[in-house]
Amino acid sequence: MNNTPVSERMHIAIFGRRNAGKSSLINALTGQEIAVVSDVPGTTTDPVYKTMELLPIGPVVIIDTAGMDDEGDLGNLRVEKTYDVLRKTNFAIVVVNAQEGITDFELDFIKKVKSRDIPVVCAMNKVDLRPLSGDDIIEIRNKVGIPVIGISSLLKTGIEELKKNISENAVYDDKDLSICGDLIKPGDFVVLVTPIDKAAPKGRLILPQQQTIRDIIENDAMAVVTKEYELKETIENLNKRPSLVITDSQAFLKVSADVPEDIPLTSFSILFARYKGELMEMVRGLKKIENLKSGSKVLVVEGCTHHRQADDIGKVKIPRWVRQLSGGEVEFEWASGNFFPKDIDKYDLIIHCGGCMLNKQEMQYRINFSKANNVAITNYGMLIAYVQGILERALAPFPLALMILEE
Repeated sequence: MNNTPVSERMHIAIFGRRNAGKSSLINALTGQEIAVVSDVPGTTTDPVYKTMELLPIGPVVIIDTAGMDDEGDLGNLRVEKTYDVLRKTNFAIVVVNAQEGITDFELDFIKKVKSRDIPVVCAMNKVDLRPLSGDDIIEIRNKVGIPVIGISSLLKTGIEELKKNISENAVYDDKDLSICGDLIKPGDFVVLVTPIDKAAPKGRLILPQQQTIRDIIENDAMAVVTKEYELKETIENLNKRPSLVITDSQAFLKVSADVPEDIPLTSFSILFARYKGELMEMVRGLKKIENLKSGSKVLVVEGCTHHRQADDIGKVKIPRWVRQLSGGEVEFEWASGNFFPKDIDKYDLIIHCGGCMLNKQEMQYRINFSKANNVAITNYGMLIAYVQGILERALAPFPLALMILEE
């Protein structure tokens, strides 16, 4: 449970006005003094993320947010960050001070949550100070249009009922997704090509490689891990041909040359474009490169932050490749980590990493937001395969994506 990546955990976010008892609710849910509790409004300033196990759900991330009624220039920035949390939320808890009752803040926010199809419950806190009858709960439920539970974070009453509601109503389908399970069958060999160079983390594999190995094993197949320079020998020494070869995108060209044409080949990045986002939309976005010219603007996005190497893929290689393909002085901007700009309509194309550090909810937000603003979006791995002339082969395991490419 402790080693489950944050991107694979259900994200449960707690929202409400200042001093509604959001932080004390986190402590009650977890049974630990995790969040700082104070009677001073605005104690929580930035979203606070806590990874834990919440039974009977399993590994989760609980997010404590600033008050929705925060004030002033700084307060408005905090509120904006609170609304940004919705992008990655799988289940929302709206906390209301039972002594003050429902206000327009909660009604407006609940409407926004429901418009995004995020399961949500209203927790009427501090019922130890303002008891609520069954009729009171029904009246509030009719007003807000979502389930309502009376709780006291101080006395821990109603907490088990709240946990039960989360467990029964949370929609979290990541557990049903597979990175490559539908491409293989039990007993298959899958070869993973993992270059070890100066950009590789010391002493471990990167997250997509770890997760893909786990996915292969869970589907009762066998993962064979090798570097690109030992790939040919690895395939020759297997007692049967691998059903799939998956490579780091930057080794695509050498790997493609060493893997026989009758063995399917793709990349971690392309698999994650499908696992986290929308593969078809990323293929459509790639075709936009043909229309770029001098003055076109491209946003390069990475879901993580890291120390950049001299020949960094996002800062150096991708701009160089795109300019070579377009034949013009294309302009580039960059975003990383949790930041994703809202003024994206100025860009002609967004080139996104595989998104292994983002949960599916956040990755879907970025894709849908791009589509809503008529901005094409594609993926690192597909761009690299396109540049190296092997995109059709890399997409061959996905016939529908290949059809879109050939349209």
